[in-house]
Amino acid sequence: MRRSTSFLYGLRGGKRVTFASNKAGPTNLFWKNADGSGAEERLTTSENTQAPGPWSPDGQTLAFTETDPSTGWDIWALSLKDPRKSQPFLRTPFNETNLAFSPDGRWVAYQSDESGRDEVYVQPFPGPGSKGLVSTQGGTEPVWSHDGHELLYRSGDKMMAVPIVIQPTFHASKPEVLFEKIYWMLNFRQNYDVTSDGRRFLMIKESEQVAVATHINVVLNWHEELKRLVRTN
Repeated sequence: MRRSTSFLYGLRGGKRVTFASNKAGPTNLFWKNADGSGAEERLTTSENTQAPGPWSPDGQTLAFTETDPSTGWDIWALSLKDPRKSQPFLRTPFNETNLAFSPDGRWVAYQSDESGRDEVYVQPFPGPGSKGLVSTQGGTEPVWSHDGHELLYRSGDKMMAVPIVIQPTFHASKPEVLFEKIYWMLNFRQNYDVTSDGRRFLMIKESEQVAVATHINVVLNWHEELKRLVRTN
């Protein structure tokens, strides 16, 4: 029996839930009313595995990732404008994931391993325009501050912050470490978020109550002990 899997990502205007599911074949994108009413609607059709990303601030474009046998993870964009259409935004021989829209929707940050390791880049959306490197020693999971003046990302267990200037031209300052602590990290997924005032982070921490084995008991000649117990019973 084929097992259906769904990956909930986010809401569009708080009204609809966007998710991925393989219940109709390959893992593609769907959405449904957030209150549970109405039927699910298919958004994309592809033989490749897809995962939903964020909606643009105007709610007209959904970014998502698609894994292709020849190019790896690519970033696509689905426009709700008539006619509804999906097209690749970043499709290269490298892995591009975790796109994040700037608050004004004119820029995007994303991670790519084109240098040999994951780094964070920024470029205009929908283009044209060249990309700029933001991270310096590895970077994943970029998130914009709500005023668009700062870009946050992770570098291993470090949370980094980069002041950003967009006008008249894009400029990223030197990254600074905000804090360093072990939190859950799953590649190709954003595993944290920041509050609107920029003062708090929502992150996933593994339970400290997980039992840890401190010793191992090895039982020898257990079959002889089993025979003895059987005879006494």
